[in-house]
Amino acid sequence: MSKRYTAEFKRDAVALALSSEKTVTEVARDPGVSPEGLRGWVKQAKVDRGEGPARALTTAEREELVRLRRKVREQEAPIEVLGKTTAFVAQDKMR
Repeated sequence: MSKRYTAEFKRDAVALALSSEKTVTEVARDPGVSPEGLRGWVKQAKVDRGEGPARALTTAEREELVRLRRKVREQEAPIEVLGKTTAFVAQDKMR
């Protein structure tokens, strides 16, 4: 079962992982977070600070991408209907 953590919890866990001399796995044990999850949060935090790999998306960019993809999906349906309607009307005029 997947748990949802607040942004504040993630921020604090990342800060602890980055400031500690312990491994990510050791840091993850205390608050009961999976080591893989904490590693992902640390990696994303580094990207957000500009320390990640080239072309990696920041959290803000990821959120914008999700928003834009949702908007495209919402607009595709009416466009498809308009295209079919236009084709139908054009075919009807040919008769």
